[in-house]
Amino acid sequence: MDQTAYALEAEVESEHWWFVGRRRLLSKLIAQLEISQDAKILDVGTGTGTNLRLLQQLGFKRVTGLDFSEDAIHFCKQKGLGIVQQGNACAMPFADESFDIIFATDIIEHIDEDLQALSEIYRVLKVGGTAIIMVPAFQFLWGVQDRISHHKRRYRRKQLLSQIHTSGLVTLKNHYFNYILFIPILLARKIIDLLNLKVENENQVNTKFINAILTWIFTIDVDTSPLLRPPFGVSVLAVAKK
Repeated sequence: MDQTAYALEAEVESEHWWFVGRRRLLSKLIAQLEISQDAKILDVGTGTGTNLRLLQQLGFKRVTGLDFSEDAIHFCKQKGLGIVQQGNACAMPFADESFDIIFATDIIEHIDEDLQALSEIYRVLKVGGTAIIMVPAFQFLWGVQDRISHHKRRYRRKQLLSQIHTSGLVTLKNHYFNYILFIPILLARKIIDLLNLKVENENQVNTKFINAILTWIFTIDVDTSPLLRPPFGVSVLAVAKK
Protein backbone atom coordinates (compact mmCIF):
# COMPACT_ATOMS: atom_id res chain seq x y z
CA MET A 1 0.00 0.00 0.00
CA ASP A 2 1.21 3.54 -0.70
CA GLN A 3 2.86 5.29 2.28
CA THR A 4 0.34 8.15 2.07
CA ALA A 5 -2.50 5.60 2.17
CA TYR A 6 -1.07 4.12 5.37
CA ALA A 7 -0.83 7.57 6.91
CA LEU A 8 -4.43 8.44 6.07
CA GLU A 9 -5.73 5.05 7.26
CA ALA A 10 -3.87 5.48 10.54
CA GLU A 11 -5.52 8.86 10.96
CA VAL A 12 -9.11 7.84 10.21
CA GLU A 13 -9.50 4.15 11.17
CA SER A 14 -10.74 4.82 14.70
CA GLU A 15 -13.87 6.69 13.50
CA HIS A 16 -14.31 6.13 9.74
CA TRP A 17 -17.61 4.39 8.94
CA TRP A 18 -15.96 1.51 7.06
CA PHE A 19 -13.55 0.54 9.87
CA VAL A 20 -16.16 1.12 12.59
CA GLY A 21 -18.66 -1.10 10.75
CA ARG A 22 -16.12 -3.79 10.02
CA ARG A 23 -15.12 -3.92 13.70
CA ARG A 24 -18.81 -4.23 14.60
CA LEU A 25 -19.18 -7.18 12.20
CA LEU A 26 -16.10 -8.89 13.62
CA SER A 27 -17.13 -8.16 17.21
CA LYS A 28 -20.49 -9.88 16.70
CA LEU A 29 -18.73 -12.79 15.01
CA ILE A 30 -16.27 -13.15 17.89
CA ALA A 31 -19.22 -13.31 20.32
CA GLN A 32 -21.00 -15.94 18.20
CA LEU A 33 -17.86 -18.08 18.02
CA GLU A 34 -17.45 -17.78 21.82
CA ILE A 35 -13.73 -17.17 21.49
CA SER A 36 -11.95 -17.66 24.80
CA GLN A 37 -10.07 -14.72 26.32
CA ASP A 38 -7.10 -17.10 26.57
CA ALA A 39 -7.10 -17.77 22.82
CA LYS A 40 -3.84 -17.19 21.01
CA ILE A 41 -4.72 -14.87 18.12
CA LEU A 42 -2.85 -13.83 14.97
CA ASP A 43 -3.85 -10.84 12.85
CA VAL A 44 -2.29 -11.28 9.39
CA GLY A 45 -1.83 -8.05 7.45
CA THR A 46 -2.38 -5.86 10.47
CA GLY A 47 -2.14 -2.60 8.54
CA THR A 48 -2.50 0.37 10.86
CA GLY A 49 -4.15 -1.70 13.57
CA THR A 50 -7.93 -1.63 13.23
CA ASN A 51 -8.29 -5.31 14.25
CA LEU A 52 -5.75 -4.89 17.05
CA ARG A 53 -7.85 -1.97 18.33
CA LEU A 54 -10.94 -4.20 18.42
CA LEU A 55 -9.18 -7.12 20.10
CA GLN A 56 -7.65 -4.78 22.66
CA GLN A 57 -11.08 -3.29 23.43
CA LEU A 58 -12.54 -6.79 23.85
CA GLY A 59 -9.86 -7.68 26.38
CA PHE A 60 -7.83 -10.24 24.43
CA LYS A 61 -4.22 -10.36 25.65
CA ARG A 62 -2.51 -13.07 23.58
CA VAL A 63 -2.59 -11.22 20.27
CA THR A 64 0.16 -10.99 17.64
CA GLY A 65 0.10 -8.85 14.52
CA LEU A 66 2.01 -9.58 11.32
CA ASP A 67 2.67 -7.12 8.51
CA PHE A 68 5.22 -6.75 5.73
CA SER A 69 5.28 -2.95 5.95
CA GLU A 70 7.51 -1.02 8.34
CA ASP A 71 5.07 1.90 8.00
CA ALA A 72 2.18 -0.23 9.27
CA ILE A 73 4.24 -1.51 12.20
CA HIS A 74 5.27 2.06 13.07
CA PHE A 75 1.67 3.29 13.20
CA CYS A 76 0.56 0.34 15.37
CA LYS A 77 3.41 0.97 17.81
CA GLN A 78 2.65 4.69 17.84
CA LYS A 79 -0.96 3.95 18.84
CA GLY A 80 0.00 1.39 21.50
CA LEU A 81 -1.83 -1.46 19.78
CA GLY A 82 0.43 -4.32 20.81
CA ILE A 83 3.02 -6.58 19.22
CA VAL A 84 3.38 -6.52 15.43
CA GLN A 85 6.08 -8.61 13.79
CA GLN A 86 7.43 -7.92 10.34
CA GLY A 87 7.00 -10.82 7.97
CA ASN A 88 5.64 -12.27 4.76
CA ALA A 89 2.14 -13.78 4.81
CA CYS A 90 3.37 -16.45 2.37
CA ALA A 91 6.19 -17.53 4.70
CA MET A 92 5.10 -16.63 8.21
CA PRO A 93 7.74 -16.68 10.98
CA PHE A 94 5.71 -18.99 13.22
CA ALA A 95 5.77 -22.70 14.02
CA ASP A 96 3.08 -25.10 12.82
CA GLU A 97 -0.18 -24.98 14.77
CA SER A 98 0.71 -21.86 16.76
CA PHE A 99 -2.64 -20.03 16.90
CA ASP A 100 -6.23 -20.70 17.93
CA ILE A 101 -7.70 -17.88 15.85
CA ILE A 102 -6.37 -16.14 12.74
CA PHE A 103 -7.74 -12.94 11.24
CA ALA A 104 -6.93 -12.29 7.57
CA THR A 105 -9.15 -9.32 6.81
CA ASP A 106 -8.48 -7.44 3.57
CA ILE A 107 -5.01 -8.91 3.07
CA ILE A 108 -5.32 -11.91 0.69
CA GLU A 109 -6.16 -9.60 -2.24
CA HIS A 110 -2.77 -7.89 -1.84
CA ILE A 111 -0.83 -11.11 -2.45
CA ASP A 112 0.18 -12.58 -5.83
CA GLU A 113 0.14 -16.13 -4.49
CA ASP A 114 -3.09 -16.00 -2.51
CA LEU A 115 -3.31 -19.79 -2.23
CA GLN A 116 0.15 -19.87 -0.65
CA ALA A 117 -0.97 -17.32 1.94
CA LEU A 118 -4.09 -19.36 2.72
CA SER A 119 -1.93 -22.49 2.99
CA GLU A 120 0.29 -20.67 5.50
CA ILE A 121 -2.80 -19.76 7.51
CA TYR A 122 -3.70 -23.46 7.50
CA ARG A 123 -0.16 -24.39 8.61
CA VAL A 124 0.08 -22.06 11.61
CA LEU A 125 -3.54 -22.61 12.72
CA LYS A 126 -4.11 -25.23 15.42
CA VAL A 127 -6.30 -28.23 14.65
CA GLY A 128 -9.82 -27.11 15.52
CA GLY A 129 -8.78 -23.48 15.15
CA THR A 130 -10.75 -20.84 13.23
CA ALA A 131 -9.71 -18.46 10.45
CA ILE A 132 -11.75 -15.33 9.70
CA ILE A 133 -11.10 -14.17 6.15
CA MET A 134 -12.37 -11.05 4.42
CA VAL A 135 -11.70 -9.74 0.89
CA PRO A 136 -13.09 -7.10 -1.51
CA ALA A 137 -15.67 -8.47 -3.94
CA PHE A 138 -16.40 -8.24 -7.69
CA GLN A 139 -13.69 -7.23 -10.14
CA PHE A 140 -15.99 -4.70 -11.86
CA LEU A 141 -15.89 -2.64 -8.63
CA TRP A 142 -12.17 -2.00 -9.22
CA GLY A 143 -11.32 1.61 -8.43
CA VAL A 144 -8.91 4.11 -6.97
CA GLN A 145 -8.84 2.39 -3.56
CA ASP A 146 -7.74 -0.87 -5.18
CA ARG A 147 -4.97 0.92 -7.04
CA ILE A 148 -3.51 2.82 -4.08
CA SER A 149 -3.81 -0.30 -1.91
CA HIS A 150 -1.91 -2.35 -4.52
CA HIS A 151 -4.63 -4.98 -4.77
CA LYS A 152 -4.04 -7.86 -7.17
CA ARG A 153 -7.70 -8.82 -7.57
CA ARG A 154 -11.22 -8.70 -6.16
CA TYR A 155 -13.15 -11.94 -5.53
CA ARG A 156 -16.48 -13.52 -6.15
CA ARG A 157 -17.66 -15.60 -3.21
CA LYS A 158 -17.25 -18.96 -4.97
CA GLN A 159 -13.74 -18.00 -6.11
CA LEU A 160 -12.69 -17.26 -2.52
CA LEU A 161 -14.28 -20.43 -1.18
CA SER A 162 -12.50 -22.51 -3.82
CA GLN A 163 -9.11 -21.16 -2.72
CA ILE A 164 -9.95 -21.66 0.96
CA HIS A 165 -10.95 -25.28 0.39
CA THR A 166 -7.86 -25.96 -1.73
CA SER A 167 -5.69 -24.74 1.17
CA GLY A 168 -7.18 -27.47 3.38
CA LEU A 169 -9.51 -25.27 5.45
CA VAL A 170 -13.21 -26.10 5.77
CA THR A 171 -15.69 -23.23 5.45
CA LEU A 172 -18.26 -22.88 8.22
CA LYS A 173 -20.07 -19.76 7.02
CA ASN A 174 -19.73 -17.11 4.33
CA HIS A 175 -21.62 -14.15 2.95
CA TYR A 176 -21.30 -10.88 1.08
CA PHE A 177 -21.69 -7.66 3.04
CA ASN A 178 -21.75 -3.91 2.37
CA TYR A 179 -24.66 -4.65 0.02
CA ILE A 180 -26.76 -1.55 0.79
CA LEU A 181 -24.03 0.77 -0.54
CA PHE A 182 -23.13 -1.54 -3.43
CA ILE A 183 -24.81 0.50 -6.20
CA PRO A 184 -23.69 3.94 -4.87
CA ILE A 185 -20.10 2.71 -4.58
CA LEU A 186 -20.20 1.15 -8.06
CA LEU A 187 -21.56 4.36 -9.61
CA ALA A 188 -19.10 6.57 -7.72
CA ARG A 189 -16.11 4.52 -8.85
CA LYS A 190 -17.26 4.45 -12.47
CA ILE A 191 -17.82 8.23 -12.46
CA ILE A 192 -14.40 8.86 -10.90
CA ASP A 193 -12.71 6.77 -13.59
CA LEU A 194 -14.88 8.02 -16.47
CA LEU A 195 -14.34 11.69 -15.66
CA ASN A 196 -10.75 11.11 -14.53
CA LEU A 197 -11.46 12.90 -11.26
CA LYS A 198 -8.44 13.56 -9.06
CA VAL A 199 -9.41 11.47 -6.03
CA GLU A 200 -6.26 10.25 -4.33
CA ASN A 201 -7.97 8.19 -1.63
CA GLU A 202 -11.65 7.32 -1.11
CA ASN A 203 -11.22 7.73 2.65
CA GLN A 204 -10.78 11.47 2.04
CA VAL A 205 -14.26 11.75 0.50
CA ASN A 206 -15.91 12.23 3.87
CA THR A 207 -17.26 14.77 6.36
CA LYS A 208 -18.59 14.34 9.91
CA PHE A 209 -22.17 14.41 8.59
CA ILE A 210 -21.50 11.95 5.75
CA ASN A 211 -19.57 9.70 8.12
CA ALA A 212 -22.46 9.67 10.61
CA ILE A 213 -24.98 8.74 7.89
CA LEU A 214 -22.77 6.04 6.38
CA THR A 215 -21.98 4.62 9.83
CA TRP A 216 -25.73 4.25 10.46
CA ILE A 217 -26.30 2.61 7.05
CA PHE A 218 -23.32 0.28 7.41
CA THR A 219 -24.43 -0.72 10.91
CA ILE A 220 -27.75 -1.91 9.46
CA ASP A 221 -25.81 -3.68 6.71
CA VAL A 222 -23.45 -5.66 8.91
CA ASP A 223 -26.28 -6.59 11.27
CA THR A 224 -28.51 -7.92 8.48
CA SER A 225 -26.10 -9.39 5.91
CA PRO A 226 -25.35 -12.59 7.91
CA LEU A 227 -29.11 -13.28 8.04
CA LEU A 228 -30.07 -12.20 4.52
CA ARG A 229 -26.92 -13.52 2.81
CA PRO A 230 -27.34 -11.13 -0.14
CA PRO A 231 -26.13 -12.26 -3.60
CA PHE A 232 -23.79 -9.28 -3.87
CA GLY A 233 -21.78 -6.88 -1.75
CA VAL A 234 -18.63 -4.78 -1.82
CA SER A 235 -16.90 -7.37 0.38
CA VAL A 236 -17.15 -11.06 1.22
CA LEU A 237 -16.55 -12.74 4.58
CA ALA A 238 -15.71 -16.39 5.22
CA VAL A 239 -15.20 -18.27 8.48
CA ALA A 240 -13.18 -21.46 8.12
CA LYS A 241 -11.88 -24.18 10.40
CA LYS A 242 -8.89 -26.54 10.42
